Amino acid sequence: MGYFEVFQQKHIAKLILNRPPVNALSLEVLAELRMHLEMISNDSEVRVLIITASGEKFFAAGADIKGLQNAGVEEGKRINKQFLETFDQLAKLPIPTICSVNGLSLGGGTELALACDIRIASDQAQFGLPETNLGLIPGGGGTQRLPRLVSIGRAKDILFTGRRVSAKEALEIGLVEYVVSYSELSDFSDKLAQTISEKSPNAIRTIKQAINSGMNAELTTGLEIELELGSHCFGSEDFKKGISAFLEKRKPVF
Repeated sequence: MGYFEVFQQKHIAKLILNRPPVNALSLEVLAELRMHLEMISNDSEVRVLIITASGEKFFAAGADIKGLQNAGVEEGKRINKQFLETFDQLAKLPIPTICSVNGLSLGGGTELALACDIRIASDQAQFGLPETNLGLIPGGGGTQRLPRLVSIGRAKDILFTGRRVSAKEALEIGLVEYVVSYSELSDFSDKLAQTISEKSPNAIRTIKQAINSGMNAELTTGLEIELELGSHCFGSEDFKKGISAFLEKRKPVF
């Protein structure tokens, strides 16, 4: 039995982490997640990925702490590398990714959410990167992705103190894009994924590529990236379908 329940309906794939009691992210869980991401990346039918977890209390805790007790420098590096490579694979997935955070998200759980494109939180969700309590720093990209979403000062506050961030605060500082009630979380995530999946898949992938490439460059370079990538959209089949639908005053079907 795997750690993820996998569902696919038309153009939307959903991965549900199910590892009671706290959905801890062991190296085995990460390996399985990489396998699923590879399969989804190679499936041309999938246009949007939703990642969530089972249960109401926990989205995902971080690494199994007991397993870190005797880790030295080299072992620590090996463990951190597994987290980094997994979340980097997720971040580089060419299709949009939605993280539907149902409950407590700590350490690697928060870093998993940070690696997704859009974050939706239950109103009872909490986030945190408490590694300073263990004499460690986040090992899955937390020190780099968090300040790119919130201000540098906010990121340092959260990272230095290791405190928990409520869903309400997460929305206020830009850590998540939406907060809904727990009972609405699944439907809201599905509807958002459905809306995105009905748009031009070529345009959506191109937008993600342009943003991800441009964010690590100067504005001038980013605008050049947008110009080059955007120009190619004019030669796509999606462009022909979209223009035809517009002129015929109907909804496009991609």
